Amino acid sequence: MTNKITFGSVFLYGTLTIMALFFLMPAYMAMVTALKLPGDISLPAAWEFPSTINWASFSDAVKMLKPNFINSIILTVCATIGSTVLGSLNGYVFSKWKFKGSEVVFTLFLFGMFIPYQVILIPLFQTLRAMNLYGGLPGLILAHIVYGLPITSLIFRNFYSQIPTALIESGRLDGAGFFSIYFRIVFPLSIPGFVVTSLWQFTQIWNEFLWGICLTRHADNPITVGLAQLAGGQAVSWNLPMAGSIMAAIPVLAIYIFLGRYFIRGLLAGSVKE
Repeated sequence: MTNKITFGSVFLYGTLTIMALFFLMPAYMAMVTALKLPGDISLPAAWEFPSTINWASFSDAVKMLKPNFINSIILTVCATIGSTVLGSLNGYVFSKWKFKGSEVVFTLFLFGMFIPYQVILIPLFQTLRAMNLYGGLPGLILAHIVYGLPITSLIFRNFYSQIPTALIESGRLDGAGFFSIYFRIVFPLSIPGFVVTSLWQFTQIWNEFLWGICLTRHADNPITVGLAQLAGGQAVSWNLPMAGSIMAAIPVLAIYIFLGRYFIRGLLAGSVKE
């Protein structure tokens, strides 16, 4: 059986190719600018590929942004693990260990998803300062964990609602308690949910800028703040910020390349009731 090429398929894939090229234009501009010497960078020649490739931009950007990159790795990994694990426990409670008024509590809990983080910046600053956590990574990690709990709890609650309640009841009849059921029954079934929440939280935390610049001092700034400072000033060597932006985009891009298919599977897991 041969596949016939129709006008519709040609139009569809042609349109998708044009859209993909249009979407990749900023990435091309960043790469081309990063490979140029500072003296070769100009608006009229912005689209031209450099005649002499300057790899030093990347080595210089790595040296300048290395502390910020390490800060972002620590921040993102710790905050992602914290918000994901706590969100899993919350979803487990709200789906399988319901108590009187749990639906009301859960609804109020979800209000945190709709509060812009700019609105709570000043109260958050005052709270962290009162807790002696302002200025360092621990305070920023705590802020991201708390702010990420509503979305992670919602995802896990919807995911766990598809697990048969009879399975939980069987564990109770066998004498298993709250944590025994979670670690022996629920947690092994939670891998798709953990993939979804981890990718979501990793992306949001890694790309966040406002809290990073307002809640940390210079030594603990994440990479988004370091990249902004690299591009600051009146005379900017644009090859360095462009190289730094590529460096900052690699971790998130790599995660979605290797785990993107699991993200879609986990996002759709339990979406259809049998």
